[in-house]
Amino acid sequence: MATVLHGAMAGIQEDAAGGVATSRDLLTAEILPGLEAAEALWRSLESSPDCLATPYQRFDWCAAYLGASQETILARVAVLRDATGRVRMLVPLVLRLEYGLVIAHSVGDDHANYHLPLFAGRDAGALSSEEVRTALGLCGRQAGIDVYALTHQPTIWEGVPNPLAAGGEPEASQAYGLTLGSDAEDTTRRLFSGDARKKLRSKEKRLVEALGPVEVRRAGDADEVRDILAAFFAQKAARFAAMGIPDPYAPEEIRDFLDLAATGQDPAMELHALRVVETGRILAVFGGAVTGSRYSGMFTSFDGDADVARFSPGDLLLFHLVRDQAERGRTGFDLGIGEARYKASLCDETIELRKTLVPVTGRGHVYALTRTGLSRLKARIKSDPRLFAAASRLRSAVRR
Repeated sequence: MATVLHGAMAGIQEDAAGGVATSRDLLTAEILPGLEAAEALWRSLESSPDCLATPYQRFDWCAAYLGASQETILARVAVLRDATGRVRMLVPLVLRLEYGLVIAHSVGDDHANYHLPLFAGRDAGALSSEEVRTALGLCGRQAGIDVYALTHQPTIWEGVPNPLAAGGEPEASQAYGLTLGSDAEDTTRRLFSGDARKKLRSKEKRLVEALGPVEVRRAGDADEVRDILAAFFAQKAARFAAMGIPDPYAPEEIRDFLDLAATGQDPAMELHALRVVETGRILAVFGGAVTGSRYSGMFTSFDGDADVARFSPGDLLLFHLVRDQAERGRTGFDLGIGEARYKASLCDETIELRKTLVPVTGRGHVYALTRTGLSRLKARIKSDPRLFAAASRLRSAVRR
């Protein structure tokens, strides 16, 4: 059964029904107990032309992630309405018991680049951070939540400010994006210099001479999805093993999630591959969450064998992918979180991200203060070369 409380800035007092009345009554906060309870409203919102969200807030993307991790039963959906009853914001959540606390996390963890709420309209960005936090805090208390931990919050999305990012701590890395044009040829000319296009054409020509004709494929059916994912998992496993770090794509639940998200009539994720026509060998893979207007890169990989890597198959695939997205009418394209040469050379927008903690209970406040202090310490270490070097040496010593 949904819990409904009224969020306010001040003047909170118990009403006769046992709820919480407010002097301003700006927002009504409600937490729905799972995906099924929220599905009709969620799909109605995301299909509206006024809705503002990232591809990671699609119902099907979140359902695939939670279903694969078997956390569907722990899903909650916060719905914020204005005084007239209009939905202004929807926030997908998953509850986890950590450190003896019930923590409401964003759905998708680090596999989602952005955890922006679904805004029913661009005017939802005018809601103040204080009133949104108050509303979430009040309904969170009734739902047994100690603290909300909302990571990867864009400060601004498509020109609209995000109230949940205001007052949050900066993430360690930002994300990178660009705007596609209506003309694919003009778009590629704008994003790839003449010299870059010439080099890519030369590399593709030499690749064809070495291995035979190649093609770019977008996964169509379930079998093709699994073939492309198998190549991606193998390429990533080799890459991470060479770097001596754990493979985040090794867990079975993450592999199941990617399979679920990429299959179906209107998949929440698209897979693209550069492959040799004759042998079917997959040379590079790119996967991204999608809406009708945006492609948001989640991961990429390439064949690391010397006979392939020297032709930069990842760069070749990216060039064709950008062109494909423009031809299909998408206007937004981003390459996700983290610094990389190919992102800096292609993208013209830096997407600032913040992590926001909204404490609900006393224990939640202690947790938020502790995590904020640790976050600031990590940021200081990262910005100081001497401290960063010392921390790296300590990590290496601990791993031995």
